[in-house]
Amino acid sequence: MHSLTSSTFASFDETELALHRMGEGRPVILVHGLFSNAHTNWIKFGHAQKLAEAGFEAIMPDLRGHGQSAAPQDPAAYPPDVLVRDLEALVAHLEVEDYDLVGFSLGSRTSARAVVEGLAPRRLVLSGMGLEGLAGWDRRAAFFIDAIDRFEQVRHGDPAFYAVSFMKTMKVDRPAMRLLLQSVDDTTAEDLKAVTMPTLVLCGADDRDNGDPQALVDALPDATLAEIPGTHMSSVTEPALGEGLVNFLSA
Repeated sequence: MHSLTSSTFASFDETELALHRMGEGRPVILVHGLFSNAHTNWIKFGHAQKLAEAGFEAIMPDLRGHGQSAAPQDPAAYPPDVLVRDLEALVAHLEVEDYDLVGFSLGSRTSARAVVEGLAPRRLVLSGMGLEGLAGWDRRAAFFIDAIDRFEQVRHGDPAFYAVSFMKTMKVDRPAMRLLLQSVDDTTAEDLKAVTMPTLVLCGADDRDNGDPQALVDALPDATLAEIPGTHMSSVTEPALGEGLVNFLSA
């Protein structure tokens, strides 16, 4: 078993963000999904371990407002595309130029936008993502903001039930998360023409939470689709997720 180390770094605005690392070798930055954290998304189910065993260093931040990172409740701490700015600050902190970048769900949205804004990983993985999850973010954000606003009233059978249940499990800071959701910008199919590196769209066979993964592949200059078992929530627990990352990044 490869050991895990945790530390913090100061982002562009001095907000302290948690950073977890496992393995030695080629750096691969893994960006988790909404309401989650690095441990739940990448460590708990063995994906980081698989990457470490394959000769990579898994570098896993907790996003602003998530996990062990700071969750400021000041609106000024959530300028437009704040997560992209945090990711740019992480790459600068690491002082790496040759690296790979992996996202899941909100992490995929953040990673794609960061590449559009100028980050240049060797290879990119967008998991748990379809085209509509990038280009139709306002609608997706409105769903989660509504879930936060109705948090105490949501019951089983409500479309927001599973989102609220996950927020409860993860002990999410709801005021911070509401601000964060409002800071994320859309990424259009036209924007995606800038994503020129080899890209893997990796999605659960029963996951269409963020739209059509094939439409996302079609919008990208150099992309392939790989399906693994599961829904949006359950695909994270599948060994095939880590195996898919290793296969693509090792090619």
